[in-house]
This record gives sequence, C-alpha cells and structure tokens, in this order.
Amino acid sequence: MLGALLVLLVIILIIAFNTIKIVKQSEVYIIERLGKFHKVADAGLTIIIPFIDHVRSVVSLKQQTMDIPPQGVITQDNVTITIDTVVFYKITDPAKAVYEIQNLKKGIEYLAITTIRDIVGKMALDDTFSSRDAINDRLRVILDEATDQWGCKVDRVEIKDITPPADIRDAMEKQMNAERNKRALILQAEGERQSAITLAEGKKEAAILEAEADKEAKIRRATGEAEAIKKVAEAKAQEIHAVYGAMMDASPDDKLIQLKSLEALKEVANGNANKVFIPFEATKALGSLGAISEVLKDKKSENND
Repeated sequence: MLGALLVLLVIILIIAFNTIKIVKQSEVYIIERLGKFHKVADAGLTIIIPFIDHVRSVVSLKQQTMDIPPQGVITQDNVTITIDTVVFYKITDPAKAVYEIQNLKKGIEYLAITTIRDIVGKMALDDTFSSRDAINDRLRVILDEATDQWGCKVDRVEIKDITPPADIRDAMEKQMNAERNKRALILQAEGERQSAITLAEGKKEAAILEAEADKEAKIRRATGEAEAIKKVAEAKAQEIHAVYGAMMDASPDDKLIQLKSLEALKEVANGNANKVFIPFEATKALGSLGAISEVLKDKKSENND
C-alpha cells in the first residue's frame, strides 16, 4: 500500500512538473500541441497539457549581439582588406524566429558577410576608411529589411576594425607622415610670413610716428622762435618810445636826436636774430623824431633872426 502511494506521488510530481511552467522575464516559450504551433507563453506562470503540449523553444527578447568573424574583402581598387563587424539585433516575433528560419544567428551572419562584401567591393580603399558611418547605415538597412520576415529587427551594425595588408599599411603610414610634415612646413612658413608682416607694419608705424613727432617739434620750434622775435621787437619798440619820451622831456637839439636814434637802431641791430623786424609803431616813432627835428630847426632859426 505504501509503495503504491509513493508511485502515485511520483506520477503526480512528474505530471505537475510537465504541466506547470514558469517563464522568466524577457523570455517567451514557444508551445506546440501535437507537433503544431499552439501559442507563445509570456513571462509568468503557464499551464500546459502533459504529453500533448510541449515547449518547442525558449526565445530571449533582449537585445542581442553577434560578432561576425573577420572577413577578407576585395575593394574596387583590388586591395584585400579584413573587416571585423558586430551586429545588434532583437527578436520581435518569436514564432517567426523559430519557424521561418532554421538557425536565425547563422542566417544573420551569412547575410551580413555577403552584404559587407557587396558594399565594400564597390568602394575604393580610402573611401572605406572615411565612410564607416555610411557603410554601417547601409548594412543596417539591408539586414533589417532582410531579417524582417524572420521576426527580427537589426538595430545597429558597427564595423569594429578595417585591416589592410602590411605593405598597404606601410605606404599609408609614409603618406600620413609626408602629409604631416607638409602641414608642419606650411604652418611654419605661414607663421614666418605673418611675423614678417607684423614686423614691417610695426616699423612703418614707428617711422610714421617718428616723422609726425619731428614735424610737430619743428612746428613748435618755429612758433617759439617767431614768438621770441615778436617779443624782442616789441621790447625794442618800447625802448624807442621810452627814448623818444626822454628826449622830448629834455628838449633835445637836432644832433642829440640823431645820436639817440642811431644808438637805438644800433641796439636793435645787435640782437640775436638774423633778421630785424621793426614794428609799425616803431617806424611811426622814428618818423615823429624826424618831424620834431625839423620843427626844432625852424624855431632855432627864427630866434636867431
């Protein structure tokens, strides 16, 4: 009796194990009934009928990565390069991913390899290095369209590395070194040219400033000399007026007037200036002296008579 109960308990456990299924998060179960697709079991508790239903496949809904093995590709200019690629994809329809293709990963891998060879084979070597983003985008579009019927969406395709042959790498390194040296020489020549221009402009500005300063100094010197001459002339004119006043106060005779006039002119002529300027007022004073002298002569002759 006890043995029968144990056997029954084991049978119940086996049935329960085959009936109750717990699906993990981000996974689904493909359930078949009598060899035919029945349903897709989402995350959580799922009940199936033992010996009638069974789990065909467990499909992950996470984004997955596939590292495509490095492939040798011949470019348009007949250079063989090695391209290493990685594909990021996600299953959107688990039933199609199971039933529409025998091996989804192998299908994506083969499709990626043939597409890479087709795209890169139409490009020159230099374009493959400068157009990685364009190659990645074209690969993604083509793979996404092709894998849509498999219930798969390709999110990204990235070229990890492009490796040319050793001799091509050496030639490219030499070319890059030559370009760097060329750019360095150009920058150095441009710097020297700019320095020469700046120096010449500085000398030009300095010469202009020096000429303007010399001009200003000469103008000020000439103005000062003119002012000095003017002041000397005014002083001499005042001196002549003073002499004239003294002579008139002393009632001078003709000889004394002439003598004093000559002495005044002598002092004017002995000035430091190369030229003697006699103001208009001074000439009037000298004229007055002459007139006074004539009047004195007439008076003197009348008294004698």
